[in-house]
Amino acid sequence: MCDTLVALGNATSDGSVILAKNSDREPNEAHAVIWQPRQEHAAGDMAECTYVRVPQVRETNEVLLCKPFWMWGCEMGANEHGVTIGNEAVFTKEAHAETGLLGMDMMRLALERASNAERALEILTDLLSEYGQGGVAGYQNKKMRYHNAFLIADRQQAWVLETAGAHWAAERVRDVRAISNGLTIEESWDLASPGLVENARRRGWLKRGETFSFRRCYSDWFYTTFSRCVARQTRATALLKEHQGRLTPALMMSFLRDHGSQHEAAFDPRRSSMASICMHAANNLTRASQTTCSLVAHLGEPHDTFWVTGTSAPCLSTFKPLFLNGAPLPDMGRAPGARYDERALWWRHERLHRCVLRNYGERSRVIEASRDRLEQQFARSVQALCREGADTASHRSELAQRCFAQADQAMAEWDRQAREIPERAAPLSFYRRYWRRQEKNAHGPDA
Repeated sequence: MCDTLVALGNATSDGSVILAKNSDREPNEAHAVIWQPRQEHAAGDMAECTYVRVPQVRETNEVLLCKPFWMWGCEMGANEHGVTIGNEAVFTKEAHAETGLLGMDMMRLALERASNAERALEILTDLLSEYGQGGVAGYQNKKMRYHNAFLIADRQQAWVLETAGAHWAAERVRDVRAISNGLTIEESWDLASPGLVENARRRGWLKRGETFSFRRCYSDWFYTTFSRCVARQTRATALLKEHQGRLTPALMMSFLRDHGSQHEAAFDPRRSSMASICMHAANNLTRASQTTCSLVAHLGEPHDTFWVTGTSAPCLSTFKPLFLNGAPLPDMGRAPGARYDERALWWRHERLHRCVLRNYGERSRVIEASRDRLEQQFARSVQALCREGADTASHRSELAQRCFAQADQAMAEWDRQAREIPERAAPLSFYRRYWRRQEKNAHGPDA
């Protein structure tokens, strides 16, 4: 389960475009942040996607990708032209193909090939038509299959693309927009696949005399309802509308940390729900996902800044700046995999995250004020880089390295301080058992 938000220049404080996304996946599904430079490919080369091979293009863009460690595609990412995309699982009445491109594969291919948002939209729909979407999309849950929605942005515009099997509809964003794990496009759109309405009528989903709605005709009621996507999309839209005209990267970060309308001091991850934008797992049935990585893309002059956690639980994580156009990633240690690894940033933070879960109310307070100060310091450093005229790829790369190193040091100190606070006296037994199983499966230090 995921949430993606966007604000165009007429809704932000500085005229930039800002896209934000939480990737919600299984608790042990470690998330990698990778950089790939612009590359040239020979005739006949193939892109080896998760399940299928696709003919490669002559040249691919420089890209920044946030991805589950085991798949080829990405949950969110950006390229050197400022094209940024986030995807959502959506559940529809159309059948799922046994194999094909995952939505995450389609997104990576579009980022590698597109120079603007409209071209990315065209690439995604062409891939859908030629190869279809299909295959297992879960990590340990091998029954997890879904169709996809995408929020696509560049420095001037944004589009929502929603799919149901081979069918799709697309809507241009006018100011702010949020999507979650359900179809949202109703009776009007800017672009659509041929035969969209006729297919619904032929399948009996559009009755005589009814007005066509893509959402109503194509949505699967059960999974759409129990994903709580309507609550999350409604909450995200309300936050965007409330601050429209004043939206900043820092505000978008706070939206990704949102636990709902309740007061944050009263938040308890043991009793939270899938209606929370910042998602916390608790069981294998109704809350099997947690936020495993977060991105806020600030698209505009003099350069794009990509604020990433590279870790789970944005409420307990620091957003750090990354850049493209020749500024490779800082050292994040070993790429994360299936098992706990102290050398991998994602797993180091996961140890802290799971420690805090055992007494969230008190242990989270160790992190919050320090985290906010760090992010404010990082933002000032990015702004200073521009003012001082030292905004080169090497300077941006050095700044990113410093920010990641400072955040890593802070994380180690938070872990030390949190462990000095006693665990909650009477944890919910089923919740504690769930997390013990997750630790055991990942060979974690607190198993």
